[in-house]
Amino acid sequence: MGQLSSLLSERAAELKLIDEKKKIKIGMVSLGCAKNRVDAEIMLGSISEAGYEITPFEDRADVIIVNTCGFIDSAKEEAIDAILEAAEMKEKGSAKAVIVSGCLAQRYGREILKSLPEVDAVVGAYGYSHILDAIESVLNRDRKVRTDKEDAREILKKGNVCYFDDAADFSLGYLDGRRILTTPASYAYLKIAEGCSNRCTYCAIPGIRGPYRSRPADKLLEEARGIAAQGVSEIVVIAQDTTMYGKDLGNGDGLPGLLEGLDRIDGIERVRILYLYPDEITDDILKAVKNCRKTVPYFDIPLQHISDGVLKRMNRRGNGALYRKVIEDFRKAFPECVIRTSLITGFPGETEEEHRELKEFLKEYKLDRVGVFEYSREEGTPAARMKDQVHPATKKRRRRELMEIQNAISLEKNQSRIGNIYDVTVDGVSDDGMFYKGRSYMEAPEEDGFIYFAAKEELKTGQTVRVKIVVAEDYDLVGEQIRDED
Repeated sequence: MGQLSSLLSERAAELKLIDEKKKIKIGMVSLGCAKNRVDAEIMLGSISEAGYEITPFEDRADVIIVNTCGFIDSAKEEAIDAILEAAEMKEKGSAKAVIVSGCLAQRYGREILKSLPEVDAVVGAYGYSHILDAIESVLNRDRKVRTDKEDAREILKKGNVCYFDDAADFSLGYLDGRRILTTPASYAYLKIAEGCSNRCTYCAIPGIRGPYRSRPADKLLEEARGIAAQGVSEIVVIAQDTTMYGKDLGNGDGLPGLLEGLDRIDGIERVRILYLYPDEITDDILKAVKNCRKTVPYFDIPLQHISDGVLKRMNRRGNGALYRKVIEDFRKAFPECVIRTSLITGFPGETEEEHRELKEFLKEYKLDRVGVFEYSREEGTPAARMKDQVHPATKKRRRRELMEIQNAISLEKNQSRIGNIYDVTVDGVSDDGMFYKGRSYMEAPEEDGFIYFAAKEELKTGQTVRVKIVVAEDYDLVGEQIRDED
């Protein structure tokens, strides 16, 4: 009887603690890439399972978590602005604590804690599994510190809490946790690996996220089945470099095997692959895309440049000739394919001749989607120490010239789609409420434009309907729903 009494007492205490947690609201702002979004969704899952209430309204949150990106200057500025806004809510009394997590926290955790006393805790990118400890600590005003930083004692004096783990201690098992999806019911991301081993001279990601580590295929397929069970119809496969998937595991199947597994999952209608490193694209990958009926011919291939000299300084594998051949091979294998890329302009030492070569490449190959970024000088990277840094005004001018070329190409390609009919998955409604908005296989979520269309019936997010294109703009399209009887 004494043992039963003890168990009942313990259970009553647990229920009381859960009840108290339900009164505490946790809000989160997640910035940056889709990979960061997945991390945020896993944190939200563990927070919810612990009994806390998740709120989408920052001004109603007791604890605000800002999950940051620290990749380039513009991302850092956005993160700092979000942290300051959260700190202002704390100052006004609507929030009790502010926690900063993610890449910026991993990279500049010490500076954040020193410069922003309003921040109560920092959780680095390797410390996500400690998010519940951080919440408990800031709510209870604990003084415990988990960090290998030399200034831990100084942080302790301020009462801040810091959670940093080394890359070697980071467990990919964290990514297997329950997720609370923050995307519309129409799509969700599947993060197949962590980190990067490519060592491009301009990129700080390997230093922030560590080397490339693939997640086991069985775990990924289990997660994809769980996503499908929630009614999500599109899986977007992401990693810093998806073509490298599985090579560190030595299983031989790699990305093609994963695509074949996803193809067999009931409920998934569309699989999209992002971030294919050009020199790692193999015939097996092309064959898998062709054979897997759910994998769409949409290829995101970050080229970064086309000039051999710039690519060499970037430490990018391959050369301009290879990159051109990759595009030609895709278009030969998939005549209706969409090719997206990202380019960096103003890289150290980039000459006007190399810039002209890039412009001529865009005019000749007419890629479907292009994002152009001005080179960002990231401390700690080899490129930051290079001579011949390009003047900011020159970088802006070169980006403008590239985008003018691409805008004209985009409009031309969109105009060629007028009259075509596509299967369009509904992402929601337009801001003015007049149209539905959605995407065909030719539009990636959060990257490309929308197809706005009028419907003849009430539609749900995630539903797929046939839409005829009637109007083309630079990046968006306008259409109308077509039913079988039309």
